[in-house]
Amino acid sequence: VLSLCCEACKKVIFHVPSELEADKLVGRVDLKECLQSAEFISSSDGNFKVLEDGSVYTTSALSLSAEKKTFTILLKDIQEQVEKKIHVDLVEEEKKVRHARDTVLKRTKRRWGPIPSVMIENSLGPFPLQIQQVQSDTAQNYTIYYSASGPGIDQDPKGLFYIERETGNIFATRAVDREQYPSFQIICFATTPDGYSPEVPLVHTIRIEDDNDNAPYFTQDLFEFCVPENSRPGVVVGKVIAEDRDEPYTLHTTLKYRIVSQTPPITPAFSLHGDSGVISVLLPQLDRELVPSYTLLVEVRDMAGQPFGLCTTGTVVIKIEDTNDNAPTFKQLQYETRVEENRVNIEILRVSVVDLDEPGSPGSGAVYEIIRGNDDQAFAITTDKNTNEGILCVAKGLDYETAKQRILVIGVNNEAPYLLAPHSQQLSQSTCSVTVHVLDVDEGPVFKPCLLRLDVKECEDIGTAIGRYVAEDPETGNSEGIRYRIPPGQCNWVNIDDKSGEIRTVRVLDRDIGEMRRGQCNVTVLAIDRNGKTGTGTIQVCIIPGNKNFPRITQTDYIMCRDRKPICLTAQDGDEAPYSAPFEYRINDRRLASMWKLTPHDDNSWYLSPKSDIPYGIYEIPVSVIDNGGKIGENIVRVNLCDCVTPSECDGRTRQLAGGNVTLGLWAILAMILGSLLLLLILITICGCCGAGVMHRQVTDDCANHNLIISNTEAPGEEVMDHNIIPLQNTCDQGGYGVKTGEQQTFEMVKGRGHTLESVKGGGHQTLGSVKEGGGQTMMDTCRYSYSEWHNFTHPRLGEKVHLCRQDEEQKHSEDYLLSYNYEGKGSLAGSVGCCSDQHEEEALDFLDQLEPKFRTLAETCIKR
Repeated sequence: VLSLCCEACKKVIFHVPSELEADKLVGRVDLKECLQSAEFISSSDGNFKVLEDGSVYTTSALSLSAEKKTFTILLKDIQEQVEKKIHVDLVEEEKKVRHARDTVLKRTKRRWGPIPSVMIENSLGPFPLQIQQVQSDTAQNYTIYYSASGPGIDQDPKGLFYIERETGNIFATRAVDREQYPSFQIICFATTPDGYSPEVPLVHTIRIEDDNDNAPYFTQDLFEFCVPENSRPGVVVGKVIAEDRDEPYTLHTTLKYRIVSQTPPITPAFSLHGDSGVISVLLPQLDRELVPSYTLLVEVRDMAGQPFGLCTTGTVVIKIEDTNDNAPTFKQLQYETRVEENRVNIEILRVSVVDLDEPGSPGSGAVYEIIRGNDDQAFAITTDKNTNEGILCVAKGLDYETAKQRILVIGVNNEAPYLLAPHSQQLSQSTCSVTVHVLDVDEGPVFKPCLLRLDVKECEDIGTAIGRYVAEDPETGNSEGIRYRIPPGQCNWVNIDDKSGEIRTVRVLDRDIGEMRRGQCNVTVLAIDRNGKTGTGTIQVCIIPGNKNFPRITQTDYIMCRDRKPICLTAQDGDEAPYSAPFEYRINDRRLASMWKLTPHDDNSWYLSPKSDIPYGIYEIPVSVIDNGGKIGENIVRVNLCDCVTPSECDGRTRQLAGGNVTLGLWAILAMILGSLLLLLILITICGCCGAGVMHRQVTDDCANHNLIISNTEAPGEEVMDHNIIPLQNTCDQGGYGVKTGEQQTFEMVKGRGHTLESVKGGGHQTLGSVKEGGGQTMMDTCRYSYSEWHNFTHPRLGEKVHLCRQDEEQKHSEDYLLSYNYEGKGSLAGSVGCCSDQHEEEALDFLDQLEPKFRTLAETCIKR
């Protein structure tokens, strides 16, 4: 622990304004008067800082809260163990009040402030050299503090300048380098003998004026550039860069470039821009094969290139890059070589070329090709990347007996495309010819062809001869003494005669059996001559599809409802084309062919539909299907023509009026005609009886629908109404057509068994059932029809009948006409208007509901017609 002696040295008073800014100079204290070697200087108040020269500055903006502010400056000398204190008092300056009458200007003290000084760089003296003089009116002692700026600011500039304490003259002690110290700032202090600073410290700037003492220099020792050969004039090659350490933007740093010399010393090939240093092509043709590179000696000079400027030289190497402007040429135009027949994948010859382009580049890499004489691709040529030679090889075995000599023409190109110089001629491809002599070698028999395809019809008999496969001796050209055999382990479809080479089947070839499904088999055959040498060949046995299968219809049972939608018949054939589709359909039975017809749909399917309104029943139609090969398949198509809306209603049974067989003979047709006449006679008799009675029965066109709609109008004339008609309860009885009540009988429109309004559609007559159909489907209803259905069905007919009834025999309107009744709604107690006949007349018609089956069929046929 140091035992320091603390002693108050002196007291200093500074007059300052009440408001002080940050970094504001307050005053200066002479520290050396108290302690010559002060190693530690500090302030007791953090708002102030003290420099080594005794200058006191504010660290932040502050205002004096009282008229006086005090702090202490502490000085310490660690080695001597001495401590001194200086008391500083800050006193606020008195504010002068200016009276209005005081208008006379008063003289004030002029501030000391000389203009900045200039010192020539590298001045020759004599030293000490006076730079400037500073003076104060009140002070007598002067001191300076250095504040240099520049690259060498980290070096101590003390001793470079000094000031005479009595006169204020500033002197330089030695020459100054501007590149090290571009300028200096010297802080000058003026004090009284007692240490008081009446003047604000003066900051004096000394600028070092540049001298052209630095020569320019290139940024690189060697500049290297590349340019493709045959480049056009004006193409930029590169740029050289130089710098100068003298003052920027002066003549000392204004540089000019030029080319001093070129190696080789031929016609100048490049130009150098004097201001920018850009090198560009000057010579129209740069040929790498003549001059691979150029060396330029370039100069840079300051003072804008004036002769008295400083200069420096540099080296530029420009390499000419190769382009493919030279075609390769063969060293020889004729080559000969020899090779044994049947040798494969062996090298037989090497050819070489000369290319003036740069070796190893794509412009000199050779690419060989066989231009002529290699139609069978028996030869191949490649490039040896190391030697750039062409290697000619045999890719397929040569045959001496076929050709004893082969002549090839080989051409060569480069890997890179040609880039020709301006105004140069087009390059031509270099070629050479190669004569290949084929040497004869004793070889085994050869099959011709090496692959024999044999087509065999499907299902041929065993032992059928399908072809002959023989080999020849290449030397003799015949097949004498050659034997044949098939090695084991192959498909056993065929065998070969060991002497003649005849091939026969050993199995029935059927594409539907096991391994024959793929329809093809390859068999290797060996040929052995007298010397035991062998040759191989291949037989490809292909099974040709035959017409062995009959076409058949996939589905033969159908149900056709009352809409009589055509049936789509589809056939299949196990054979392949051309013995399958397209199929042709025919109906064999003439009688059924008059009732049914077939129309084509596509290659496999035809439509079956009735020609007219044939009766309901089950029809067994014989249909023949003929495939494309003419093979006929007989099929029986069973069609259940059913009185139904959907096929599910038939449940496998015929739904029809007639219970017997629908097949009609001659006697049946005569019986139907007689029955029709009898029925017509009965209807006429009934109508006559009704006319003689109380009311007249009139059978309308609606009888075709088996619904008896009875009109209470006897004729166009007097309207007769039966007031005794008793409305009946609505009924849904499906078993009859009339309902008895008391002594009267009315007829309801009900849906009975057999034919009703919805089931009869013959002769273009619209029925009530057809009105109810929607979207091709008939909606079955077991009760009374709705009003819309009744209206749509009866309105057009009643309108026509009313129109006719209103006319008399002379086609004049009658006053007495048929009146229509309104619909009373579903479930109404009032039934339809019945006939005016009595009960006995109604009972006389009961036999109509109990007709024999043949008469019912006759009635149905008549109604349909």
